[in-house]
Amino acid sequence: MIRKKRVGTQLCRSTGEEKLKIWVASFLGTMYVRNVEITGIKSESRDIKTFFFNHSFQFAPGQYVMVWIRGVDEIPMSLSYANGITVRKVGDATEALFRMNVGDSFGMRGPFGNGFSITKLPALIVAGGVGAAPLASLAEMRKGQVSTILGAKTEDELLFRERFENSGPLLIATEDGSVGFKGLTIDLLKNAYGYQEIISCGPEQMMRKVLDHAVDVRVQSQFSLHRYIKCGVGLCGSCCIDPSGLRVCVDGPVFTGKQLSDSEFGEYMRDATGRKVKF
Repeated sequence: MIRKKRVGTQLCRSTGEEKLKIWVASFLGTMYVRNVEITGIKSESRDIKTFFFNHSFQFAPGQYVMVWIRGVDEIPMSLSYANGITVRKVGDATEALFRMNVGDSFGMRGPFGNGFSITKLPALIVAGGVGAAPLASLAEMRKGQVSTILGAKTEDELLFRERFENSGPLLIATEDGSVGFKGLTIDLLKNAYGYQEIISCGPEQMMRKVLDHAVDVRVQSQFSLHRYIKCGVGLCGSCCIDPSGLRVCVDGPVFTGKQLSDSEFGEYMRDATGRKVKF
């Protein structure tokens, strides 16, 4: 008995050591900063651009990278292509990125986090604004199994329309009525049929209403959250969700509707200081 206990303890210790080695290797790998050079820039709208670079990542749709604009800041960005990110100009780092040209470079770590779970269920994608970025590659991956509701303020801000059209049926909503339905993406939910899952990314108040709809029609759902992320590896806790403490950087950014239903989702997020900011 003593021998068995010792062997068992030794095995447990060995297993623990192996897990630690795996974690350390993964941690060091994600902390590695890769220098990427801009190979192409596509203007999507007045304040949205896609930057292509000279490295293709293996990633799951919904995962993100940490983009380091040297001398300015490091920010999380979803991959919209294996070799591209789609960026809205909203702050110092993105403004600095918008001043860059082909041949310029920046640092990149990742990819990080959980992507969207790939199921065989017929799915409805609900994409709002720049939230379409992580969803376009998912739609392409599940071509023939998805339909999409794509929304923006105006026609000029619709992202990846052709990519969604080529993947399945597409409904469009613009707030100014410049194309498609005049109104919000959530107004078109009643016009979508035949799905058993909803997948969404966009403004959080929109996604909260999508979650409420998913609950009403009794289908499963997945959502990609935007939060203030500093480290990307789950150490600092800046992106924790109340009250569960789930970290968006490593436990997300994609969560199930069940995980979010009793959380802060759609109500508030936290800024760089940890202060609650209501939507």
